[in-house]
Amino acid sequence: MFDAEKVTAQAAGWIQDFFAANGDGCNAVVGISGGKDSSVAAALCVRALGRERVIGVLMPNGAQSDIDMARLLVDHLGIRAVEVNIAKAYTGVLEAMKDAGTYHGYEKTEPTAQTRVNLAPRLRMATLYAVSQSNNGRVCNTCNLSEDWVGYSTRYGDSAGDFSPLSHLTVNEVRQVGRCLGLPAVLVDKVPSDGLCGKSDEDNLGFTYEVLDRYIRTGVCEDAEIKEKIDCKHRQNLFKLRLMPSFEYQPE
Repeated sequence: MFDAEKVTAQAAGWIQDFFAANGDGCNAVVGISGGKDSSVAAALCVRALGRERVIGVLMPNGAQSDIDMARLLVDHLGIRAVEVNIAKAYTGVLEAMKDAGTYHGYEKTEPTAQTRVNLAPRLRMATLYAVSQSNNGRVCNTCNLSEDWVGYSTRYGDSAGDFSPLSHLTVNEVRQVGRCLGLPAVLVDKVPSDGLCGKSDEDNLGFTYEVLDRYIRTGVCEDAEIKEKIDCKHRQNLFKLRLMPSFEYQPE
C-alpha cells in the first residue's frame, strides 16, 4: 500500500540531504510546464527548502496553450519565476541546419519530424542550466518512473538534471504526492501531454498509465499485446537510464 504522507516526507527529506551534500544554500531550479510532474517536483522542493530557494522557469516555444497552468503553479507556491521563450533559439537552430555549409560532398541536413520534436526539450534543458548557473542553482529533473520505464523522455532534454525526486514513483503515485502537498486538482489531474505534438501521452504510447503503473508494480497485464508493447519499449529505451558507455583504458 502506497503511503503518500510518508513518501512525501521522505522525498522532501531526501531533497534536503541532497542540497546539504551538494550545494548547501543553493537554489532548486525547476522547469515549470504546467503539468503534474513539474508541479509536484516544485512543491516538494518548496516543502524541503522553502519557497525562497525555489526558482521556476517557464519556457514556452512561441505560444503555449496551457501556459496559464504554469503561471497558476507559480502563484500557488509563491516562488520566484522567470519566463524564457525559446522560440528564437528553436527556429534559429532549425534554419541554421538547413543553411549549413557542406564538406566533402556531404548533403545538407534536413531536420526530421522527430528532430523537431526533441529539439525543444533539449533547448529547455540548456536554458534551465543557464538560469541555474546564473542563480547558484541545482537543476531538478521532473521525470517519473512510468515515463522512464517506456523511454517517454528526451535524452539530454527533460531526462537530464542534478537531482531527481520523482524517478522512482509511478504516475499514480506522483498524483497522490501532489494531493498530499495540497496542489490544485487541475494541475495534479491534468491529462498528461508532452506539449510537443498535440497528443496526450497515452495516445502516443498506445496504453494507459493505469495499465502501465499496475504492470510496473505487480508484473500483471492481462492484455498480451499491450504487455509486449510495454516490454518492447522498456528494452529499447533502457540505454536512456544508464550512464553513457565509456572505453575503460587499463594502463599497463
